[in-house]
Amino acid sequence: MIFTETELAGAFFVDLDTKPDDRGFFARTFCREEFEAHGLSPEVMQCNVSYNHAAGTLRGMHYQVEPATETKLIRCTFGAIHDVIVDMRPDSPTYLRHIGVELSAANRRALYVPALFAHGYQTLTDDAEVTYQVNEFYTPGCERGLRHDDPALGIEWPREVTVISPKDATWPLFEEVSP
Repeated sequence: MIFTETELAGAFFVDLDTKPDDRGFFARTFCREEFEAHGLSPEVMQCNVSYNHAAGTLRGMHYQVEPATETKLIRCTFGAIHDVIVDMRPDSPTYLRHIGVELSAANRRALYVPALFAHGYQTLTDDAEVTYQVNEFYTPGCERGLRHDDPALGIEWPREVTVISPKDATWPLFEEVSP
């Protein structure tokens, strides 16, 4: 695997280090030792998949607070998404900054999302499927979220939002919450 730290400390792109041959290629997508060597949490408590019918679907912006913060490894296994993370760590020099990246079945890139980062994505294709490896169990009492269109975040989504859950559409604005 090829680990590239993003401009947000602790968040990494994880690209495949392919070993091609006449059949195609082989690549490792996860290795505890390699994650530990980069200072990343290798724990996996849950693996989840989300399937999205239509391009323009938006999921997010989700995170969990203490005592159940989550790190995630996100990969799009079918189709393509625009994935966004926001640093919600109040003591971080990149607090409230965000990055967006295309994850797709074609580029096979993954995004490592540290604890206390809000995460969301918008589908760029119909039938997009996304997998999550998560280091903590889903804990409803620790779940938090922010509005995808919050002016304080300034996220520019690549498409009009065509599908969003009522819960995601009504997350509070940043000014209404305390991280």
